[in-house]
Amino acid sequence: VQLIESGGGLVQNGGSLRLSCAASGLEINAFNMGWFRQLPGKEREFVAQITFGARSTNYSDSVKGRFTISRDDTENTVFLQMNSLKPEDAAVYYCNAEGPFLSTASEYWGQGTQVTVSS
Repeated sequence: VQLIESGGGLVQNGGSLRLSCAASGLEINAFNMGWFRQLPGKEREFVAQITFGARSTNYSDSVKGRFTISRDDTENTVFLQMNSLKPEDAAVYYCNAEGPFLSTASEYWGQGTQVTVSS
């Protein structure tokens, strides 16, 4: 199983980025998909999740209203649209898959993609 993130990079304060997470060896339609982020020396923190079947989405308070998580199960890919980026959003962003369905028996992580926001 591989989760491969892409789309990170350097953006100015107030700018936008769209992260993608492409899965291989895993059919994401059975999994809750999420994004987490981590700064050096800090705990990995939850950013957003979209449940299997896209029935619901959840966001951390710090990104609510600015970030949007979506999924395309036909492409086996999940996205994170990040708007109005702030310097405090800079981190390594990780894709997460948990499931299948309501189970938490399996969990997978990507290798991460760096997001840098210049002030």
